[in-house]
Amino acid sequence: MRPIITAFRFLTILPIPVRGTASEHELGQAVAYFPLVGVVLGAVLAVASWGLSQIFPAHVTAVLILVLWVVLSGALHLDAWLDACDGIFGGQTPEQRLHIMRDERIGAFALAGGVLLLLSKYAALAEQLSGSALPLSHGLRWPLFLLLPSTLGRFAMSLAIVGFPYARAQGLGRVFKDQAGWSEVAIAGGIALAMATAVAGLPGVLLWAGTISLTWLLARWTLRRLPGLTGDIYGALCEIVELVVLLVWTAGA
Repeated sequence: MRPIITAFRFLTILPIPVRGTASEHELGQAVAYFPLVGVVLGAVLAVASWGLSQIFPAHVTAVLILVLWVVLSGALHLDAWLDACDGIFGGQTPEQRLHIMRDERIGAFALAGGVLLLLSKYAALAEQLSGSALPLSHGLRWPLFLLLPSTLGRFAMSLAIVGFPYARAQGLGRVFKDQAGWSEVAIAGGIALAMATAVAGLPGVLLWAGTISLTWLLARWTLRRLPGLTGDIYGALCEIVELVVLLVWTAGA
């Protein structure tokens, strides 16, 4: 259970009690359960969405769900997205980009990227919650679609950690990279595929396969800008996949 608990403690603000600190080996094992964190997060969002929709109109519910989404993850992936936007687009050389990504100050690219990301997520959520976009899977009650982006986004992180080189010699991301392997990816992929299939059937399987393709394409593009991936890139990938899944779900409805 410790790798599962480690995954939840790292990716959420949930106060899960555990004795001691996680070992490096447990951090690597935790990569296998990143999508499980997404399942639980998505379930919380779905329940909250159903409850809030009984009180508020769709656009207000969408804002509150987005706030809850960010808060429960400790803004970890959003912060990574902001740093990645500044670093990848703001530097002239790979070394400059890595340096900028470690700078805590927010630049123009981070500001623009953050606003556009949250605005796009809000628009997709509001469209779904308004009922004007019907679900891809007939008979699926609309709150359940929230299970898909959170699960597949964290599967993308597991895949990127193992499948691509890391840019820095040290850091927490380096530990995840060194300690996780393809067995963790197989478990993560199985969890994500099972959930996607249970929630949406064939469309869910296609979204799962699309997540693999999108992660590969984005990681390969990033490697043209950086010598390897970083923790910020992992979080940014999660945010992009979440957004794309939301948009595809809305567009295909």
